[in-house]
Amino acid sequence: MLHVERVSRSTLDDDVLETAPRAIRPGDLVVVVEGFNALSHARVRIGGTYVSRFGTFHHDDWIGCEFGVRARARDGRGFVWLAAPTPELWTKVLEHRTQILYAPDIALVCEEMELKPGKVVCESGTGSGSLTHALARCVAPTGKVLTYEFNATRADAATKEFDANGLNACVEVEHRDIERDGFPEAMAARADAVFLDLPGPHKCVASAARTLRPNGVLCSFSPCIEQVHKTIGEMEKHGFGDVRTVELIGREYDVEGKCLQTDLTLPLAKGTKRGWRKDVKRPRDIRDASTEKGEDAGAVAEPSTDVETVVTFPRQHLQSHTAYLTFARLVPVPEGWEELAAKRCKNTIVSDDVLDRAREFLQNRKARPNRPTFEAVDAKASVNVLENPGDYSE
Repeated sequence: MLHVERVSRSTLDDDVLETAPRAIRPGDLVVVVEGFNALSHARVRIGGTYVSRFGTFHHDDWIGCEFGVRARARDGRGFVWLAAPTPELWTKVLEHRTQILYAPDIALVCEEMELKPGKVVCESGTGSGSLTHALARCVAPTGKVLTYEFNATRADAATKEFDANGLNACVEVEHRDIERDGFPEAMAARADAVFLDLPGPHKCVASAARTLRPNGVLCSFSPCIEQVHKTIGEMEKHGFGDVRTVELIGREYDVEGKCLQTDLTLPLAKGTKRGWRKDVKRPRDIRDASTEKGEDAGAVAEPSTDVETVVTFPRQHLQSHTAYLTFARLVPVPEGWEELAAKRCKNTIVSDDVLDRAREFLQNRKARPNRPTFEAVDAKASVNVLENPGDYSE
């Protein structure tokens, strides 16, 4: 099981309890590492087997071992590593019911939503549950993750998966179309963060604003910039501030030593040419180099003038675009200003006549020769800022 489950002292012996956080037991989920980027998972059961290209492994041999050990096949053909399941490893081995979020995006989402134990998070939609496992680890053991999925089949599969992985104490799955019905009324002003992974996130911003507590964070995961544009417009209408959109693109670098010829007046040495070729094997030492040139094996070659230098260059194939992450914070309304804030939200117009309104504002500004100083502004100006924000904007 994922390491968010508490072990009950009443159900285990004292000897077993001491090793329970690290010992493999029947029913546990194990991430089997066969090699670099070659991972799988298995549910341990008595009499079960795990078959791979390295041999047949019996679950009975795993029971009682600590997570992280190297398990050998009984026929001696090979071995695998038994890793404890974490949200990062589970993301690599889970069954894909939909497109999932990966570790870089998940890390940024959890950090920007300021998650910690005790927080309440609403997620829509559930999908394959990759992000849900990471959210559960952040808010456990006293927090809650309420995830909503419009597809009934995926919702049922996610519920069974969370129960099997030991997340039923802090994760609740509900079959609900958030774009059509919004978040439940019972969650009004109770969520600390809301995450949207939907085709039309702009349709859910108003419902998310009712669900969030003041100063709560809303995150939208959208692959298209048109979705981002519509969502930001709705965020500005419903009292969100500090809006920003980011995109994560990873690039890998190769770092190795190369023999570079520093004196450009000399012809390029053969050893330098051979060092850059991938299809030629380098000699292991000076004796091998001499033999390769047809010289006497006992002769001593002249020392090379080439100097090995550490060089680095980026790989041409890099991580492609996944999606745009838009974060916004629900700005608390000052006490006693609820009516004015509601009036401003009602008067806010999101249209294409921005240039016309800006031109009209500049003309009105030039028509006022004697503008009042800061000292002459009375207390009604603060009210006018909320009722007519366009008069105070360039």
